[in-house]
Amino acid sequence: MCNEVVTKGKGRQRTLWILVAFFLMITLGSGCVKEKVYHVGILSGLDYVLAISDGFKAQMEKLGYIEGENIFYDLRRSNVNLDEYEDILQDFNSERVDLIFCYPTEAAIAAKKATVDSKIPVIFDSANIEGNDIVDSIRKPGGNVTGVRYPGPGIAIKRFEVMMELAPDTKRMLIPYQKGAPTVPAQMELLYPAAKEAGVVLIEAPATDARELDEFLQALVRAGDDDFDAILFLAEPLTVLPEAFAVISNFAAKRRIPIGGAIMTHGNYGSVFGVNTELMASGGQAAFLADKVLKGADPGTLPVLSAEIFIQINYRMIQELGLNINEGLLSQAHEIIR
Repeated sequence: MCNEVVTKGKGRQRTLWILVAFFLMITLGSGCVKEKVYHVGILSGLDYVLAISDGFKAQMEKLGYIEGENIFYDLRRSNVNLDEYEDILQDFNSERVDLIFCYPTEAAIAAKKATVDSKIPVIFDSANIEGNDIVDSIRKPGGNVTGVRYPGPGIAIKRFEVMMELAPDTKRMLIPYQKGAPTVPAQMELLYPAAKEAGVVLIEAPATDARELDEFLQALVRAGDDDFDAILFLAEPLTVLPEAFAVISNFAAKRRIPIGGAIMTHGNYGSVFGVNTELMASGGQAAFLADKVLKGADPGTLPVLSAEIFIQINYRMIQELGLNINEGLLSQAHEIIR
Protein backbone atom coordinates (compact mmCIF):
# COMPACT_ATOMS: atom_id res chain seq x y z
CA MET A 1 0.00 0.00 0.00
CA CYS A 2 2.82 2.35 0.88
CA ASN A 3 4.58 1.68 -2.43
CA GLU A 4 1.41 2.52 -4.28
CA VAL A 5 1.13 5.85 -2.53
CA VAL A 6 4.73 6.77 -3.34
CA THR A 7 4.26 5.84 -6.99
CA LYS A 8 1.18 8.02 -7.31
CA GLY A 9 3.01 10.94 -5.64
CA LYS A 10 5.88 10.71 -8.12
CA GLY A 11 3.40 10.60 -10.97
CA ARG A 12 1.72 13.78 -9.83
CA GLN A 13 5.15 15.46 -9.44
CA ARG A 14 6.18 14.49 -12.98
CA THR A 15 2.90 15.84 -14.29
CA LEU A 16 3.48 19.14 -12.48
CA TRP A 17 6.97 19.56 -13.96
CA ILE A 18 5.66 18.74 -17.42
CA LEU A 19 3.04 21.45 -17.05
CA VAL A 20 5.65 23.96 -15.82
CA ALA A 21 7.96 23.11 -18.73
CA PHE A 22 5.11 23.49 -21.18
CA PHE A 23 4.21 26.89 -19.71
CA LEU A 24 7.81 28.08 -20.01
CA MET A 25 7.97 26.93 -23.61
CA ILE A 26 4.80 28.83 -24.43
CA THR A 27 6.06 31.92 -22.58
CA LEU A 28 9.45 31.92 -24.27
CA GLY A 29 7.94 31.20 -27.65
CA SER A 30 5.49 34.08 -27.39
CA GLY A 31 8.23 36.59 -26.49
CA CYS A 32 6.86 37.26 -23.00
CA VAL A 33 10.30 37.31 -21.36
CA LYS A 34 10.48 40.44 -19.24
CA GLU A 35 12.62 43.12 -20.90
CA LYS A 36 15.18 45.06 -18.89
CA VAL A 37 13.86 48.47 -17.84
CA TYR A 38 16.49 51.15 -17.34
CA HIS A 39 16.43 54.07 -14.93
CA VAL A 40 18.54 57.07 -16.00
CA GLY A 41 19.09 60.11 -13.81
CA ILE A 42 19.67 63.38 -15.69
CA LEU A 43 21.30 66.35 -13.98
CA SER A 44 20.72 69.45 -16.11
CA GLY A 45 22.99 71.94 -14.42
CA LEU A 46 22.31 74.96 -16.64
CA ASP A 47 19.02 75.89 -18.30
CA TYR A 48 20.84 77.60 -21.18
CA VAL A 49 21.88 74.17 -22.46
CA LEU A 50 18.73 72.27 -21.46
CA ALA A 51 18.15 71.20 -25.08
CA ILE A 52 21.01 68.72 -24.60
CA SER A 53 18.52 66.51 -22.74
CA ASP A 54 16.09 66.68 -25.67
CA GLY A 55 18.80 65.59 -28.08
CA PHE A 56 19.84 62.78 -25.75
CA LYS A 57 16.32 61.41 -25.36
CA ALA A 58 15.54 61.70 -29.06
CA GLN A 59 18.60 59.69 -30.06
CA MET A 60 18.01 57.15 -27.29
CA GLU A 61 14.54 56.55 -28.73
CA LYS A 62 16.07 55.93 -32.16
CA LEU A 63 18.35 53.39 -30.49
CA GLY A 64 15.33 51.53 -29.14
CA TYR A 65 14.90 53.03 -25.68
CA ILE A 66 11.24 54.03 -25.40
CA GLU A 67 10.47 56.35 -22.50
CA GLY A 68 7.83 54.87 -20.21
CA GLU A 69 8.36 51.37 -21.58
CA ASN A 70 11.96 50.16 -21.31
CA ILE A 71 13.54 53.33 -19.96
CA PHE A 72 12.59 55.96 -17.40
CA TYR A 73 14.28 59.35 -17.02
CA ASP A 74 14.51 61.33 -13.80
CA LEU A 75 15.32 64.83 -15.08
CA ARG A 76 16.45 67.27 -12.38
CA ARG A 77 17.22 70.90 -13.20
CA SER A 78 19.45 73.41 -11.45
CA ASN A 79 21.21 76.59 -12.48
CA VAL A 80 24.81 76.32 -11.34
CA ASN A 81 23.88 75.59 -7.73
CA LEU A 82 26.53 73.23 -6.37
CA ASP A 83 24.53 72.40 -3.24
CA GLU A 84 21.59 71.34 -5.41
CA TYR A 85 23.95 69.27 -7.55
CA GLU A 86 25.05 67.32 -4.47
CA ASP A 87 21.47 66.72 -3.30
CA ILE A 88 20.35 65.54 -6.74
CA LEU A 89 23.32 63.20 -7.13
CA GLN A 90 22.76 61.81 -3.66
CA ASP A 91 19.20 60.95 -4.72
CA PHE A 92 20.49 59.21 -7.84
CA ASN A 93 22.90 57.19 -5.72
CA SER A 94 20.13 56.23 -3.30
CA GLU A 95 17.86 55.19 -6.16
CA ARG A 96 20.70 53.16 -7.72
CA VAL A 97 19.99 54.48 -11.18
CA ASP A 98 21.55 52.54 -14.05
CA LEU A 99 23.29 55.62 -15.43
CA ILE A 100 23.76 59.34 -14.70
CA PHE A 101 23.72 61.80 -17.62
CA CYS A 102 24.88 65.29 -16.67
CA TYR A 103 26.06 68.64 -18.01
CA PRO A 104 27.85 71.08 -18.08
CA THR A 105 31.39 71.04 -16.60
CA GLU A 106 30.53 71.73 -12.97
CA ALA A 107 27.86 69.03 -12.97
CA ALA A 108 30.31 66.53 -14.48
CA ILE A 109 32.89 67.27 -11.79
CA ALA A 110 30.25 66.86 -9.07
CA ALA A 111 28.93 63.60 -10.58
CA LYS A 112 32.36 62.00 -10.72
CA LYS A 113 32.97 62.90 -7.09
CA ALA A 114 29.52 61.71 -5.97
CA THR A 115 29.90 58.27 -7.58
CA VAL A 116 33.33 57.35 -6.25
CA ASP A 117 31.77 54.69 -4.01
CA SER A 118 28.62 53.73 -5.94
CA LYS A 119 30.49 53.38 -9.28
CA ILE A 120 27.29 54.30 -11.14
CA PRO A 121 28.29 55.03 -14.77
CA VAL A 122 28.44 58.74 -15.62
CA ILE A 123 28.04 60.19 -19.12
CA PHE A 124 28.77 63.91 -19.29
CA ASP A 125 28.08 66.48 -21.99
CA SER A 126 29.20 70.04 -22.75
CA ALA A 127 32.07 69.74 -20.29
CA ASN A 128 35.50 71.30 -20.55
CA ILE A 129 37.91 68.53 -19.61
CA GLU A 130 41.01 70.74 -19.69
CA GLY A 131 42.40 71.83 -16.33
CA ASN A 132 40.20 69.59 -14.17
CA ASP A 133 39.98 65.99 -12.99
CA ILE A 134 37.00 64.69 -14.98
CA VAL A 135 38.96 62.19 -17.11
CA ASP A 136 42.46 60.74 -17.29
CA SER A 137 42.65 61.24 -21.05
CA ILE A 138 40.42 61.51 -24.10
CA ARG A 139 41.26 58.00 -25.32
CA LYS A 140 41.05 56.34 -21.89
CA PRO A 141 38.88 58.45 -19.56
CA GLY A 142 39.23 55.92 -16.73
CA GLY A 143 37.01 55.19 -13.74
CA ASN A 144 33.27 55.20 -14.32
CA VAL A 145 33.13 58.32 -16.50
CA THR A 146 33.10 59.26 -20.18
CA GLY A 147 31.13 61.68 -22.34
CA VAL A 148 31.08 64.48 -24.88
CA ARG A 149 33.57 67.28 -24.34
CA TYR A 150 33.00 70.93 -25.08
CA PRO A 151 35.48 72.01 -27.80
CA GLY A 152 37.83 73.25 -25.10
CA PRO A 153 39.74 76.48 -24.47
CA GLY A 154 40.27 76.85 -28.21
CA ILE A 155 36.65 77.95 -28.55
CA ALA A 156 37.56 81.09 -26.58
CA ILE A 157 40.11 81.93 -29.27
CA LYS A 158 37.48 81.45 -31.98
CA ARG A 159 35.15 83.81 -30.12
CA PHE A 160 37.94 86.38 -29.82
CA GLU A 161 38.72 86.11 -33.55
CA VAL A 162 35.07 86.56 -34.54
CA MET A 163 34.73 89.61 -32.29
CA MET A 164 37.87 91.15 -33.80
CA GLU A 165 36.46 90.60 -37.30
CA LEU A 166 33.24 92.39 -36.35
CA ALA A 167 34.90 95.13 -34.29
CA PRO A 168 38.49 95.38 -35.62
CA ASP A 169 39.20 98.70 -33.85
CA THR A 170 38.71 97.14 -30.40
CA LYS A 171 41.37 98.19 -27.89
CA ARG A 172 39.69 97.36 -24.56
CA MET A 173 37.61 94.22 -24.05
CA LEU A 174 35.58 93.32 -20.97
CA ILE A 175 35.55 89.65 -19.94
CA PRO A 176 32.81 88.89 -17.34
CA TYR A 177 32.67 85.39 -15.83
CA GLN A 178 31.70 83.24 -12.86
CA LYS A 179 34.22 83.67 -10.08
CA GLY A 180 35.99 80.38 -9.43
CA ALA A 181 34.57 78.62 -12.52
CA PRO A 182 36.91 75.72 -13.36
CA THR A 183 36.67 76.40 -17.09
CA VAL A 184 38.06 79.95 -16.96
CA PRO A 185 41.84 79.63 -16.33
CA ALA A 186 42.58 77.51 -19.40
CA GLN A 187 40.63 79.91 -21.62
CA MET A 188 42.31 83.02 -20.25
CA GLU A 189 45.70 81.37 -20.65
CA LEU A 190 45.10 81.27 -24.41
CA LEU A 191 43.30 84.60 -24.66
CA TYR A 192 46.02 86.81 -23.17
CA PRO A 193 48.69 86.06 -25.83
CA ALA A 194 46.11 86.46 -28.63
CA ALA A 195 44.93 89.78 -27.18
CA LYS A 196 48.50 91.04 -26.76
CA GLU A 197 49.28 90.25 -30.38
CA ALA A 198 46.13 92.11 -31.48
CA GLY A 199 46.90 95.11 -29.24
CA VAL A 200 43.84 94.53 -27.05
CA VAL A 201 43.70 95.03 -23.29
CA LEU A 202 41.54 92.49 -21.48
CA ILE A 203 39.67 93.56 -18.35
CA GLU A 204 38.44 90.60 -16.30
CA ALA A 205 35.17 90.96 -14.38
CA PRO A 206 34.76 87.93 -12.06
CA ALA A 207 31.56 87.78 -10.00
CA THR A 208 29.61 85.18 -8.03
CA ASP A 209 26.19 86.36 -9.23
CA ALA A 210 24.31 89.10 -11.10
CA ARG A 211 24.25 91.45 -8.11
CA GLU A 212 28.01 91.27 -7.65
CA LEU A 213 28.55 91.71 -11.38
CA ASP A 214 26.39 94.85 -11.33
CA GLU A 215 28.40 96.22 -8.40
CA PHE A 216 31.63 95.55 -10.31
CA LEU A 217 30.38 97.42 -13.38
CA GLN A 218 29.05 100.33 -11.35
CA ALA A 219 32.45 100.64 -9.67
CA LEU A 220 34.01 100.95 -13.12
CA VAL A 221 31.52 103.68 -14.00
CA ARG A 222 32.32 105.64 -10.83
CA ALA A 223 36.02 105.34 -11.58
CA GLY A 224 35.51 106.54 -15.15
CA ASP A 225 36.93 103.26 -16.41
CA ASP A 226 33.94 102.04 -18.41
CA ASP A 227 35.11 102.83 -21.94
CA PHE A 228 35.08 99.38 -23.51
CA ASP A 229 34.95 98.56 -27.20
CA ALA A 230 33.56 95.04 -26.81
CA ILE A 231 32.33 92.49 -24.25
CA LEU A 232 33.34 88.86 -24.77
CA PHE A 233 31.83 85.84 -23.03
CA LEU A 234 33.87 82.79 -22.11
CA ALA A 235 32.48 79.27 -21.92
CA GLU A 236 31.27 79.51 -18.31
CA PRO A 237 27.84 79.66 -16.62
CA LEU A 238 27.33 83.17 -15.21
CA THR A 239 26.94 85.23 -18.37
CA VAL A 240 24.23 82.99 -19.84
CA LEU A 241 22.02 83.26 -16.77
CA PRO A 242 19.12 85.64 -17.65
CA GLU A 243 19.61 87.89 -14.62
CA ALA A 244 23.35 88.27 -15.26
CA PHE A 245 22.88 88.88 -18.97
CA ALA A 246 20.33 91.58 -18.13
CA VAL A 247 23.00 93.41 -16.12
CA ILE A 248 25.51 93.12 -18.96
CA SER A 249 22.97 94.06 -21.61
CA ASN A 250 21.85 97.20 -19.75
CA PHE A 251 25.47 98.26 -19.34
CA ALA A 252 26.28 97.59 -23.01
CA ALA A 253 23.10 99.12 -24.47
CA LYS A 254 23.80 102.55 -22.94
CA ARG A 255 27.25 102.55 -24.55
CA ARG A 256 26.41 100.71 -27.79
CA ILE A 257 29.02 98.04 -27.02
CA PRO A 258 28.86 94.75 -28.96
CA ILE A 259 28.51 91.59 -26.89
CA GLY A 260 29.71 88.28 -28.30
CA GLY A 261 30.32 84.64 -27.44
CA ALA A 262 26.86 83.21 -26.76
CA ILE A 263 23.54 84.18 -28.33
CA MET A 264 21.42 85.97 -25.70
CA THR A 265 18.85 88.78 -25.74
CA HIS A 266 17.38 91.10 -23.16
CA GLY A 267 14.67 93.48 -24.31
CA ASN A 268 15.78 94.96 -27.61
CA TYR A 269 19.48 94.38 -27.04
CA GLY A 270 21.40 91.18 -27.60
CA SER A 271 24.71 89.61 -28.46
CA VAL A 272 26.00 89.84 -32.02
CA PHE A 273 27.25 86.27 -32.34
CA GLY A 274 27.61 82.95 -30.59
CA VAL A 275 30.26 80.27 -30.91
CA ASN A 276 29.12 77.14 -29.10
CA THR A 277 28.01 73.60 -29.89
CA GLU A 278 24.72 72.48 -31.41
CA LEU A 279 22.97 71.22 -28.29
CA MET A 280 20.63 68.62 -29.81
CA ALA A 281 23.49 67.07 -31.79
CA SER A 282 25.75 67.01 -28.74
CA GLY A 283 23.06 65.25 -26.70
CA GLY A 284 22.70 62.74 -29.51
CA GLN A 285 26.41 61.94 -29.35
CA ALA A 286 26.10 61.24 -25.63
CA ALA A 287 23.25 58.80 -26.33
CA PHE A 288 25.54 56.56 -28.37
CA LEU A 289 27.88 56.31 -25.39
CA ALA A 290 24.96 55.68 -23.02
CA ASP A 291 23.72 52.86 -25.25
CA LYS A 292 27.08 51.12 -25.06
CA VAL A 293 27.26 51.51 -21.29
CA LEU A 294 23.73 50.18 -20.73
CA LYS A 295 24.68 47.17 -22.85
CA GLY A 296 27.59 46.43 -20.56
CA ALA A 297 30.56 48.48 -21.80
CA ASP A 298 32.97 49.96 -19.26
CA PRO A 299 32.63 53.76 -19.50
CA GLY A 300 36.25 54.26 -18.51
CA THR A 301 37.36 52.51 -21.71
CA LEU A 302 35.08 54.45 -24.09
CA PRO A 303 36.96 57.39 -25.66
CA VAL A 304 35.56 60.84 -25.00
CA LEU A 305 33.77 62.35 -28.01
CA SER A 306 34.13 65.99 -29.10
CA ALA A 307 31.17 68.18 -30.02
CA GLU A 308 31.34 70.23 -33.20
CA ILE A 309 31.58 74.03 -33.10
CA PHE A 310 28.35 75.80 -34.04
CA ILE A 311 28.46 79.47 -35.12
CA GLN A 312 25.45 81.80 -34.91
CA ILE A 313 25.38 85.32 -36.30
CA ASN A 314 22.84 87.90 -35.11
CA TYR A 315 22.74 89.86 -38.35
CA ARG A 316 19.97 92.16 -37.12
CA MET A 317 22.01 93.26 -34.09
CA ILE A 318 25.15 93.67 -36.18
CA GLN A 319 23.31 96.04 -38.50
CA GLU A 320 21.77 97.94 -35.59
CA LEU A 321 25.22 98.60 -34.14
CA GLY A 322 26.65 99.57 -37.53
CA LEU A 323 29.25 96.81 -37.55
CA ASN A 324 30.69 95.39 -40.74
CA ILE A 325 30.56 91.68 -41.49
CA ASN A 326 32.38 90.10 -44.41
CA GLU A 327 31.11 87.28 -46.58
CA GLY A 328 33.80 84.97 -45.26
CA LEU A 329 32.41 85.14 -41.72
CA LEU A 330 28.83 84.83 -42.94
CA SER A 331 29.75 81.71 -44.89
CA GLN A 332 31.09 80.11 -41.69
CA ALA A 333 27.80 80.64 -39.84
CA HIS A 334 25.56 77.64 -39.24
CA GLU A 335 22.67 79.94 -38.32
CA ILE A 336 22.00 83.58 -39.24
CA ILE A 337 19.44 85.49 -37.18
CA ARG A 338 17.84 88.26 -39.23
